[in-house]
Amino acid sequence: MRVIGGSLRRRTLEAPAGLSTRPTSDRLRETLFNVLAPRIEGAHFLDLYAGSGAVGIEAVSRGAGRVVLVERAAPALKVLRSNLERLGLRAQVHVEAVSVGAFLRRGRPGGGETFDIVFMDPPYEAMSEYELALRLLGRETATFLTDHAVVVAEHRRKERLEDGYGVLARTRTLEQGDAVLSFYKTA
Repeated sequence: MRVIGGSLRRRTLEAPAGLSTRPTSDRLRETLFNVLAPRIEGAHFLDLYAGSGAVGIEAVSRGAGRVVLVERAAPALKVLRSNLERLGLRAQVHVEAVSVGAFLRRGRPGGGETFDIVFMDPPYEAMSEYELALRLLGRETATFLTDHAVVVAEHRRKERLEDGYGVLARTRTLEQGDAVLSFYKTA
């Protein structure tokens, strides 16, 4: 794995061993950031189920102003922190070592931070995690999202997500191989 674009372009990233963490492919990450390009500069970026941190690191490389990574699996956290250390990003990126559900239920970090872009990529076989995170993000009191936020969920093509979750409405899907990116915005 490597950083695709921006200031850290071509820098390599480690991925956790085994199959429990499935990193977003370089090609799909490139597609994602091509779509997000007009919004990324200075954005507050939240990466749920961060795994190796590749998507959040890509966001920093491309100019995101603040990045928060949420991951609870110990092997993934070890690799994620190693990637941040090797790239000199420990001070720029905040890591939350908790479950996504716990993070979203406790309210905004620091009491007031909101996010312009939220990316989520739970394990494909954990469909209940998609439902949980999207429902929590889309509830009427969606305190994590700015007025014009975009939420992007990476999922398997054969797994269908709802067109809406509370205040979130799907606006676009992009398919690439077995993966799909579903884009949601606040309605």
